[in-house]
Amino acid sequence: MHCSSPKMVCETKIVADEHDAIPGTKKDSMIVSSSHMWGPSSASTALNPVEDRDMKKDAVFIREFECGDHVEVRRIFNEGITERIPNTVFRGLRQQPQTQFLYALLTLMCFVVTKSFALTCCAPFILMGARYYYSRKVILGYLDCALHTDMADIEAYYMKPTGSCFWVAVLEGRVVGIVAAQGREDDNTVELRRMSVDARYRGKGIAKSLGRRVLEFAVRNNYAAVVLGTTAVKMAAHKLYESLGFRRTARSDDYRLPGMSRTPLERLFFQIRHSRYRLQLREE
Repeated sequence: MHCSSPKMVCETKIVADEHDAIPGTKKDSMIVSSSHMWGPSSASTALNPVEDRDMKKDAVFIREFECGDHVEVRRIFNEGITERIPNTVFRGLRQQPQTQFLYALLTLMCFVVTKSFALTCCAPFILMGARYYYSRKVILGYLDCALHTDMADIEAYYMKPTGSCFWVAVLEGRVVGIVAAQGREDDNTVELRRMSVDARYRGKGIAKSLGRRVLEFAVRNNYAAVVLGTTAVKMAAHKLYESLGFRRTARSDDYRLPGMSRTPLERLFFQIRHSRYRLQLREE
């Protein structure tokens, strides 16, 4: 299987709060998880020791990737991709009215040909079973490609090249989120890639903090824009990107993931929508 450099960004479940200006950055910054991430702090408000200890417990640190993070990073990435299988099968079908019509037509044809109510009632389950099989096959193929390209050597792919970087979110000493930035000299943009948050820690604003780190990186390095591509099915991921200031620039309902064979059966039972987003930082 030939594996090209994949472009899919992992789906998240964060519905972020309102868009704020990009704050100043540090090498290793601390973001406090609360109902208003990155909000202005009041220096006049004194915290008692118990409150201060609770805040430190919920503090999320965004720092650059280290070699010792590799196992946890691959785990989060793996889990983020594999959970897309049922989402693509069931949620994804809602976005594909033509496919719904085709499946309904196939069910009707089953009755016309067989005259059997029992077989006709089984037809939708057979179709969804085939859809699950091919979705699992394609997505696991994509995962295998990713784990043998950039995710196989994060240090070489993201940390060493100029204009690229990889970060992890750490909560209570545990890596709970990841994101990458890959610079593109041809159009002076940086691509946000590989964003994913451990399912057990979603809803804390971690994904938005990771996204902002990429924006800060782009500003510091004088990129004109930040771009991303996503096949996320859940609307929460799209709302997250929009809350960060991204605007959708393109959408395709017939996207080809790396590793797809595009056989007739695969095209019949696997379709995925791909969206491109862009955040313009400055005019060229």
